[in-house]
Amino acid sequence: MKLIIQIPCYNEAKTLTIALDALPKHIDGIDEIEYLIINDGSKDETVQVAKDWGVDYVISFPQNKGLAMGFMAGIDACIRNGADIIVNTDADNQYCGEDIETLVRPILDGKAEIVIGERPIDNIDDFSPLKKKLQHLGSYVVRLASSTDIPDAPSGFRAFSKEAAMHLNVVNQYTYTLETIVQAGRNKMAITSVPVRTNPELRKSRLFHSMGSYIKKSMLTIVRAFLMYRPLTFFTVCGMIPFILGSVYIIRFLVFYANGNGAGHTQSLVVAAMLIVIGFMTFILGLQADIIAANRKLLEDVQYRIRRMEAKEGSPDGIQREDNDREG
Repeated sequence: MKLIIQIPCYNEAKTLTIALDALPKHIDGIDEIEYLIINDGSKDETVQVAKDWGVDYVISFPQNKGLAMGFMAGIDACIRNGADIIVNTDADNQYCGEDIETLVRPILDGKAEIVIGERPIDNIDDFSPLKKKLQHLGSYVVRLASSTDIPDAPSGFRAFSKEAAMHLNVVNQYTYTLETIVQAGRNKMAITSVPVRTNPELRKSRLFHSMGSYIKKSMLTIVRAFLMYRPLTFFTVCGMIPFILGSVYIIRFLVFYANGNGAGHTQSLVVAAMLIVIGFMTFILGLQADIIAANRKLLEDVQYRIRRMEAKEGSPDGIQREDNDREG
């Protein structure tokens, strides 16, 4: 049983060693633990720090591509290098490395395929009251969209079985955290959460620059994920609004007509016809989107099979293997 711990990095030279030193070297039930760094276009000495520490794999992008793309690049590399379980954590030591054993235990016990680390949001001093409320609100919306009961959806501290990892497919460029939960819930994967601890903040978050930006990007990610996995439901709900309004206008006209005042309200029929047509066309659009979603499922199945073949073939080209003795 091999565990690979991956860490996305962007200019993390000052904190990376602290995060790496906190990672476990042994876990009961795990035969081998390896470490992988995704260098997302860092301009500092992040790669050299990783090499000096003795990480097993380094993936480097020539320029910053974003957290989501870096996460997926790490997942692909872990699969190709024989990982049975993959853990994703942060380079700023936000999460307690000792809790990785807690994180992977449900997978080792066969109780889950994906495990999310649940942070004590209300007890984190570095989070403002507004951020705490937004974290809870965002998690609530994700629970509704994904039909899961994950209490801390934005948490990046998570573990994946190999099977679950091979089914992952992130398309947005902002973050992987929300979309993967919606995807897992809609694909009926066994997903759960476990309480984890956090460490004091070493640097400010780079994922968003303002609360407004965070809310906007998070909501767009949730809506897009829901639209991809339940398009017919989404467009049916959207189409029902103008359709119902159009029906109300028709009833309004019929009431006036029954009372002998229909001649002065023919505009109601025009508005009603437009609204009903809009509603009907929206529903047709939902049917088309549902067909596209069915094709997406076929493509995801093809991607899954390709990943299985790549996992059997071994390490891909372009991934630098570091064989240095690990320090700490």
